[in-house]
Amino acid sequence: MTGRRRVRACVHGVVQGVGFRPFVYTEAARLGLSGSVRNDSAGAVVEVEGGSTAVDAFLRLLRDRPPPLAVVESVEVEKIPLVGGTGFTIGDTTRSDGARTLISPDVAMCADCAAELRDPHDRRYRHAFVNCTNCGPRFTIIAALPYDRANTTMARFAMCGDCAREYTDPADRRFHAQPVCCPACGPTLRFRAADGHGATGEHALAAARRLLREGAILAVKGIGGYHLACDAADERAVARLRRRKRRGDKPFAVMVADLAGARRVADVADASAALLSSPARPIVLLPRSAGAPVAASVAPRNPDLGVLLAYTPLHTLLFGLDGDTPGPQVLVMTSGNLGGEPICFRDDDAAARLSGLADGWLLHDRAILVPCDDSVLRPGMPIRRSRGYAPLPIALPVAVAPTLAVGADLKNTMAVADGHYAWLSQHIGDMDDVATLSAFDSAQRHLQTLTGVAPELLVADAHPRYRSRAWAQRNATGRPVRTVQHHHAHLAAVMAEHGCDGSHEVLGFAFDGTGYGPDGAIWGGEVMLADYKGYRRVAQLRYVPLAGGDVSVLRPYRMALAHLWAAGIGWAPHLAPVRACPKDERRVLRHQLETGLGCAPTSSMGRLFDAVSALAGVRQVVDYEAQAAIELEGLARHRDCGDAHYRFAVDEQGFPALIDPTPVLVGIVDDVSAGVASGVIGARFHDAVATLILRLARQHPGHLVALTGGVFQNALLLHRTRTLLTDNGFDVITHQQVPANDGGIALGQLIVANAG
Repeated sequence: MTGRRRVRACVHGVVQGVGFRPFVYTEAARLGLSGSVRNDSAGAVVEVEGGSTAVDAFLRLLRDRPPPLAVVESVEVEKIPLVGGTGFTIGDTTRSDGARTLISPDVAMCADCAAELRDPHDRRYRHAFVNCTNCGPRFTIIAALPYDRANTTMARFAMCGDCAREYTDPADRRFHAQPVCCPACGPTLRFRAADGHGATGEHALAAARRLLREGAILAVKGIGGYHLACDAADERAVARLRRRKRRGDKPFAVMVADLAGARRVADVADASAALLSSPARPIVLLPRSAGAPVAASVAPRNPDLGVLLAYTPLHTLLFGLDGDTPGPQVLVMTSGNLGGEPICFRDDDAAARLSGLADGWLLHDRAILVPCDDSVLRPGMPIRRSRGYAPLPIALPVAVAPTLAVGADLKNTMAVADGHYAWLSQHIGDMDDVATLSAFDSAQRHLQTLTGVAPELLVADAHPRYRSRAWAQRNATGRPVRTVQHHHAHLAAVMAEHGCDGSHEVLGFAFDGTGYGPDGAIWGGEVMLADYKGYRRVAQLRYVPLAGGDVSVLRPYRMALAHLWAAGIGWAPHLAPVRACPKDERRVLRHQLETGLGCAPTSSMGRLFDAVSALAGVRQVVDYEAQAAIELEGLARHRDCGDAHYRFAVDEQGFPALIDPTPVLVGIVDDVSAGVASGVIGARFHDAVATLILRLARQHPGHLVALTGGVFQNALLLHRTRTLLTDNGFDVITHQQVPANDGGIALGQLIVANAG
């Protein structure tokens, strides 16, 4: 046995349910190595024996060329005694105390399964549940580890002989694919109409397509919950869905069958095409194509469409294959719920909660264990991190104790962490609904079960009235609960994403709508020098009164009048927000501003965007968060500023420095009076904010600049700001893995709470 050696490699990462063991088996056989591979709760354990050159080549493959869905975080190799032999075996799953594996997210149908779905000669032709080790449900069907069929919602479906042979054949693409099934042994597809009419299998699909063609609304059971679908080209169908769902003007996402369909409705660059087609299959925000076959009411007054490709075999069949009478080729595909509620995922719950929304149901009997909404991204910018990404871990630059962070109250996600890894939950939603609190409980238990993290510490937002904070205090059971200032958490999140170890302060711009400040004010236009241990507020947007709280958030005309009042600018009758505010309300509002009655001071940049949108005549009342700013950006996106520019004043005499928007507001009022187009006003305002950031950055040279908070989801502002900063020699970090909005807060909370 001269020149031979045997090694044991412990592989950590996402290596279960992704074809890792058959990959090891195949490569070991190709290289003439003997040994074994098995899963355990720490990942995968591989033993190989053979010539040194072949062993080295095999170890390089493990690290550098794993299967497409595998994520190899580390490989620990040790030399062990030779045992001889020529065979290679695949062992059963075992448990390792104290260790943990990483679970794959739900993955879109792969190209091989898509080909089988369309092949009349394949036994899985038109099978609505085709999957393999490279695709299909994972996170939403796993009840416990190890990831074996008995621990998934597929346990009730006994495999037929053909599927069992594939499942046990290391050379087969479906080796140990836990959701494996075929038409003979898998879930059953059913259609149920509101009048009680039903159908199964192919008849169910035909009935669902017919219902969509007729302009009705279909509830579709997906991987992570129910969707509501209708013909996206049918104005009446879209209006009906919007009314039933209580959606207001908030945009709907649209689903198309393939990339060609995406290009018919949106401008799809190469990077966007790659994102649309990725295994995660997120909703991608793209510029709407001229003449797109999509009703204007799908995304009113919005230049972008949220587009996603069909990501399950059921979705593909819903559009129709060759020979089918097709359904609509662009579908509204929105979460199955009323506005503000969590997505429906249990059949009985969906039947009750969607009964007044849907005209028919396309169902199946594979249970969903946990809900998981679709993810939403702009190219290079996550907006909502959920299906396709959760629960993949995020590597932390510093080690932390076992911790649970409960996030914020809007766009809530929670996170657990231990050592150098953090696991963020799927999107849970806004914590103002009893059903959302219940979903939070379930998601928290599931995440802890899958990760094995037993939190010793809980961390929450510093806002004393956040429901998430109250949940942490109720469930602490003797464990300490630490609180973290909202904008410090935002900055810590983007720092952690980029591997900052906290040894140097960053210059952070945390711009959003609402965050609780330690002085009791509502922060949101903050400039901070920060590390993980603390922060210094070096500049802020000047406080203005927020009269009536949420009333002024929902009525941007009130914010415009408040900003004019604070700047000493009169409420001229020709200004749009003055006209929009009823005379009696205007009188009461002025009294509030003058006396402070019912007012809270705010430095929110998000509210300033609302005010400018109202002043420019774009939006006076909103139906959803950031609507005023989104519509202003849409009008400004391709407009030139011309020769005129707005500039903020900065009072640097005190600490923190005060950013005064008065000169900007004066310029906007002058432009409105002169009849300047709202898009030009919007372009000048975006330019003014970006120029302000550059000016403030120059006062703190040598610092890494971090941009965070929901305002930086504004693509025009982010692009303009980043370009100005980088062109002037600054290094800039922005969000790439978690959202800039409150969906990323939990990551920052984790690391700040452990830095003290």
